[in-house]
Amino acid sequence: MPGMEWGMNAFTYKEHALHCDNVALAEIAARAGTPCYVYSAGTILENYHAYDEAFGESPHLVCYAMKANGNLAILSLLAGAGAGFDIVSGGELFRVLKAGGDPAKIVFSGVGKTAQEIDEALAAGIFSFHCESEPELALIDALAHRRRMKARVALRVNPDVEADTHHYISTGRLAHKFGIDLTDAEGVYERARQHPNLLLEGVSCHIGSKLMDPAPLLEAADRVLAFIDRLRAKGFDIQYADFGGGLGVAYEPEEVTPAIREYVHQLKARVQGRNLRVTLEPGRSIVAAAGVLLTKTLYRKKTGGKEFVIVDAAMNDLIRPALYSAYHGILPVRDRGAPTLLADVVGPVCETGDFIARDRSLPEVLPGDLLAVCTTGAYGFVQSSTYNARRRPAEVLVEGASWRVVRERETYADLIRGEVPLP
Repeated sequence: MPGMEWGMNAFTYKEHALHCDNVALAEIAARAGTPCYVYSAGTILENYHAYDEAFGESPHLVCYAMKANGNLAILSLLAGAGAGFDIVSGGELFRVLKAGGDPAKIVFSGVGKTAQEIDEALAAGIFSFHCESEPELALIDALAHRRRMKARVALRVNPDVEADTHHYISTGRLAHKFGIDLTDAEGVYERARQHPNLLLEGVSCHIGSKLMDPAPLLEAADRVLAFIDRLRAKGFDIQYADFGGGLGVAYEPEEVTPAIREYVHQLKARVQGRNLRVTLEPGRSIVAAAGVLLTKTLYRKKTGGKEFVIVDAAMNDLIRPALYSAYHGILPVRDRGAPTLLADVVGPVCETGDFIARDRSLPEVLPGDLLAVCTTGAYGFVQSSTYNARRRPAEVLVEGASWRVVRERETYADLIRGEVPLP
């Protein structure tokens, strides 16, 4: 069945019409307009529960990496299921709290936390800061001292493990800006003992994103666990290990999405008997395959033998193809069994780099036909912009046979909000 190739189990054809769960995408497009992001609540919850349930009774916390998709409806959906959250900014903290997330289940990652962001997180009572430098440790200590409290911290160590992924989203090598070299980290922990307002209770790592083979993640976990053993031998009360996120999803037909439960079971085997709580930060693997970007065909064009399908979605709506040369499957919303053509799918933005697909084999599409750009639930809307003064798209959440707009399409007034013209 078309739609299954990319692991998009929520998106199937019923009587030749593409559905999200039990809702026809054509109905959503007709009422919400295009371009428009559509997400399956059932798939999001299914993927979260795959992580959570695989741990069983082992102490754990699954912190959704909300940089993948920060829509309030999705955050509240996951909060209601018991998820924690991995945040990387004060704005993400604000969003989680607005969505009803439990601050005691929040970890704050990121290499450049500001004093204001740290202070806001301390005031909220988050679970832990994942720190990436000694000056950051000193700043958290000072701000915690002002509040007469102690802050739980984990040093993000860099295990120098090669992640087979795009170099923009690989984070675990010594040449990257993230973390502290594992060979230096023991000394950093020793010096951090001097900070009386820090609770040195964790170790964290994250080596990259979109990993299709869990082997590098498990290798990194082994190195972190060996490091924790050394810290405990020196008297550090390490209570939890955060192994980050990074598990990939299938974007291309020949790819196979890694099995979440199998990966978690392998982690569980490694920590068994260590009296250690495990924290994970999955993002893409929870929401990517739960979403599509609906777009309408505007024109067909042929130039110098090259065929173009011009649609109303552009690089400002979905930048991954232009930024990473990322592949996204494209499905017709109405499957007519039409003959195929070879074409570039491009948007209206005035950039040659504004494309969704290049040299792609597609069903014969005509102006007015709807297309679904697959696996866009992660790093789709969150990376969108208003470039070319284009309004950002609506977002829709499907729950079984019902759906709702969970973010309205921006208006022209939204585009200039906060700006003041000269008199």
